[in-house]
Amino acid sequence: MKLAQIHGTAAIADGGRYRLIPGRTVAGLISEAEKAGRDLSDLARELASSETVDGRPEIPVHPPEVWACGCTYAPSAEFRDTELGAREGMYHYVYRAPRPEIFFKGTARVCVGPGEPIGIRFDSKFTAPEPEVGMVINGRGKIVGFTLGNDVSAWDIERENALYLPQSKMYTGCCALGPVLVTPDELGDPYNLQVTCTIRRGKTTLFQGSVSTAKLYRKFEYLVEYLLRANPVPAATVVLTGTGIIVTEDAALAPGDEVIIEVPEIGRLSNPAIIVGG
Repeated sequence: MKLAQIHGTAAIADGGRYRLIPGRTVAGLISEAEKAGRDLSDLARELASSETVDGRPEIPVHPPEVWACGCTYAPSAEFRDTELGAREGMYHYVYRAPRPEIFFKGTARVCVGPGEPIGIRFDSKFTAPEPEVGMVINGRGKIVGFTLGNDVSAWDIERENALYLPQSKMYTGCCALGPVLVTPDELGDPYNLQVTCTIRRGKTTLFQGSVSTAKLYRKFEYLVEYLLRANPVPAATVVLTGTGIIVTEDAALAPGDEVIIEVPEIGRLSNPAIIVGG
């Protein structure tokens, strides 16, 4: 099943149209299914209208929390160590260590949906998209869906000092999610997804890259298990699973750029970039 939000209301995607689930948001539906011990898809079908309507998908879920994982693909660790002038530094260590890197990305306040602007910090000269597959989990840590995520990051700020990571990662418009939430049974094999990222500047393609989730070093459930250690999270939390697509400084985002992230099984997430703050 593919779940969307249309005018703030949960809906089932149905052949390019939508069956609304009146009085529910996707986050509320996830929480309701968990409390009732129900399957999310079954509950959505039971509550959905039989009529279909046109609509444009908004952010598929307003997450109470967003967490993100780093160095889950080899190119990510290698690039960051190279940026610091080290062949195998702290990022390579984290890539190989049993404990994964997991950091707090923010709340719904910093998240945007399809077509909404992502942020370039006014004090950053090298902000880049990080295209990722996002897991949506309930309060027990069960993966109830997948979506696309853009962990927009001010890499030059993190490069200056790793302790600046929160400032590199958390600010207005730093996280894009969409276009829909796809349930695990609908998605198929989550380790056989082809993720692509394109940056367009006007009519010019500034950057294009791709990676398969087959190259993900850690399993999704492994990341969730570490997230939940001494750290219970609320239903509808989003967990971004890391990027294997590296955007270099010559393709740093500028105002007006369009970032397009695609996975055929999930859809297309497109966002323009703007300067925030200052």
